[in-house]
Amino acid sequence: MRQLTSQFTITTQGRKLYDITTEVTRWVRQTEIATGMLTLYIQHTSASLLINENCDPDVIADLERFFARLVPDGDPLFAHVDEGSDDMPAHVRAALTQTHLCIPVLNGKPALGTWQGIFLYEHRRASHQRRVLLHLIGDE
Repeated sequence: MRQLTSQFTITTQGRKLYDITTEVTRWVRQTEIATGMLTLYIQHTSASLLINENCDPDVIADLERFFARLVPDGDPLFAHVDEGSDDMPAHVRAALTQTHLCIPVLNGKPALGTWQGIFLYEHRRASHQRRVLLHLIGDE
């Protein structure tokens, strides 16, 4: 049984979902672990990780429209506005999604379904540097 860790940084260009499947899959293959469990963790409170459809771009657009309706920027409900009108909504969005994912590894790659991709969801409107930690435990 082996354990490996890594991290990568993604420069976001504002609020949207960023497909990170290729980067994650590349790292898993480089580890040469054939069977195991991969954990991804984002070290931020205004961004999150999701597994969702990566085929039809309408899915991603629909998700953003849904969150815009659910947690609008500038909502007078929020007192925390120190970093702008999108700050507290970004925290709420992160709380409603996930800061970590656990994905089985089979045959040396993440065991994603046919239409599944791994996404970093930037909840702020401005560009940010986001760190994602990877931890893989398994056998060759």
